[in-house]
Amino acid sequence: MIAYLGRRVIQSVLILLGVSLITFALLYLLPADPVRQIAGRSATPETVENIRRQLGLDQPFFIQYWHYLISLLSGDLGRSYIQRSEVTELIVSRLPASLLLMVGAILCELAIGLTMGLLAAVRRGTATDQTLMVASFVGVSAPQFVVGLLLLYVFAVQLGWFPIGGYGTWRHLVLPSLTMGILGAGWYARMMRSSMIDVLRQDYMRTARAKGLARGAIIFRHALPNAILPVIAMIGIDIGIFMGGIVVVESVFGWPGIGQLAWQAIQRVDIPIIMGVTLVSAFAIVLGNLLADTVAPFIDPRIKLR
Repeated sequence: MIAYLGRRVIQSVLILLGVSLITFALLYLLPADPVRQIAGRSATPETVENIRRQLGLDQPFFIQYWHYLISLLSGDLGRSYIQRSEVTELIVSRLPASLLLMVGAILCELAIGLTMGLLAAVRRGTATDQTLMVASFVGVSAPQFVVGLLLLYVFAVQLGWFPIGGYGTWRHLVLPSLTMGILGAGWYARMMRSSMIDVLRQDYMRTARAKGLARGAIIFRHALPNAILPVIAMIGIDIGIFMGGIVVVESVFGWPGIGQLAWQAIQRVDIPIIMGVTLVSAFAIVLGNLLADTVAPFIDPRIKLR
């Protein structure tokens, strides 16, 4: 166990280094000049070069990257070019909103996905099963910005049940959480259906039916607790999925999280913020996968660490 964790931690560190190198290289090769964004259109060439020298952007790529790594090891993510604030402070101030949205999305996807998967497994081969699986496929395939705009139009504009955007109450949380949860719900529905069908075929299920137990007792007392184990063990992987889509969803709904911060930084070519958000997101993804792989065997004994 300890050796496995040690290998995974080393792998995680190497992955984060790789992410930082690739992201830094892509931002270095951008045709957009961040110095021009800072100096403004009316700045003289001398002013532009002076700013470039002060920021260290006149140095070769590997020297810039080495200086960034040294600062990163001390916990310094740099300073925003545009907002003139520490990137760490900006991310920390936005992180609670993103974490709240992530929790809401996980609750939505579990509630929707597990219910769909359970119904599809119990009614396997029927029209209900086929309809639910088609719906899950559509949910997995639909772009998040399309789902978000559709939910906004129906429930915010037409029905007026929820606000169009913003942050502060549970009503603001519903639509963005549902938008992110629909993608995971389709995935969980298919997983839950497969796991439930496998459990219903087991010998102890036939024994329970032979004893004359009620159908509801068989499903909810005996089948569901066993079928849900491998599903719960994979929740940590959702962090990666959510981090990939949180920029889009927060931008659509005006949610003040790190996704919106990243989108604003991309528009302004604010490289320190882009690097900071990318590394924090990569760390969350790596940590989520590590926790999922580590906790999975304790939740489901059928899963082994290798």
